[in-house]
Amino acid sequence: MDTPFFGLLLYVLGGLVGSVFYLPFKGVKGWAWESYWMIYAWAALIVCPLALAFLLTPNFPAVLKAADGSVLLWCYLFGAMWGVGGLTWGLMIRYLGVGLGLAIGAGLLAAVGTLAPPIFKNEIGTLWSTGSGAAMLIGVGVAVLGIVVMGAAGVSKERELSDEQKKAAVADFSFAKGLPIAILSGVMSAGMFLGISAGIKIEEIAKTQNLLADNLWIGLPKMVVILAGGFTINFLYCLILNLKNRTGGDYCKAKTPLLGNYILSALAGVLWYLQMVFVPIGDTMTGSLKNSNASMMMASMIIFSTLWAVMLHEWRGVSPRTRKLLAAGLLLLIASLAIVGYGNYLEGQRQNASPPEEVSTVAAIPAGTTPDRSL
Repeated sequence: MDTPFFGLLLYVLGGLVGSVFYLPFKGVKGWAWESYWMIYAWAALIVCPLALAFLLTPNFPAVLKAADGSVLLWCYLFGAMWGVGGLTWGLMIRYLGVGLGLAIGAGLLAAVGTLAPPIFKNEIGTLWSTGSGAAMLIGVGVAVLGIVVMGAAGVSKERELSDEQKKAAVADFSFAKGLPIAILSGVMSAGMFLGISAGIKIEEIAKTQNLLADNLWIGLPKMVVILAGGFTINFLYCLILNLKNRTGGDYCKAKTPLLGNYILSALAGVLWYLQMVFVPIGDTMTGSLKNSNASMMMASMIIFSTLWAVMLHEWRGVSPRTRKLLAAGLLLLIASLAIVGYGNYLEGQRQNASPPEEVSTVAAIPAGTTPDRSL
């Protein structure tokens, strides 16, 4: 199943996990937001990446040691950029809810995250040269259109419902607070995909040193660096809030379900990390179409999160017009997945038709040498 199409399915699966990771937080009792987010950050950004890297790529420290310092720095800085977006992602959902929040935040992330890496590497023009690349760009365009329609449905909902109705589904609902946070979160979160793109040099080093038995896991070492950058931002912000709000005692607070709070907060972190595992694995299968990872993951995330939002009654009481906008947005997002899926199929056909010598270029680099480390 090591095909571009299966890579697309992994992006979709990542979107599914990304749409539910926050649910365990609903069971946390007696803790401030910054306290359970701190535990989540440790689990998602430090413990899980290191544990999986040591388990599946036991010599990954040697890979990082062999990487150029500038590559590591870019991965770390892009991770810190994502950290700002990831940190505000939770606040976005807190103030806007799942449906409206993800429509805006994920929409911006899809657009910026998809287009920024190929622009950064000056590859955007070459995508039109193949049928698979053209299908990817068209699919991304349809996904962005679908996200815009979803956003329109959210704005329509905002106008139709009273404050009491909105707060019945989202306790802290505030469009004035949530909108700028969602815009900031969506744009800054694209740092994750920029970091993944910049870390391709680390993957090449892992290949040349033959440290990995399976190329599916070559993305794990770079994720350790990227997520370390994100952790720095999350840790410092939560620590500042713990000190400012005097909530540092939450971690041993009496009369709270301490064990349950730790487990639920950490579980949210584990679920979140799973989606980041699916992305680099999918990238190893999709070839030149890996630039579609952001839009496809966000499109599927919005589809699933909208379904959860309907189940959580966040769209209760809206007009038929708003429901039609919601349905149209979902149909466009599903169509975008189908179009990019067809592009992945074409890419698989193209790769199978390529001469063996064209496919094995990277593998031919002698073991122990360092590839070109320039960005």
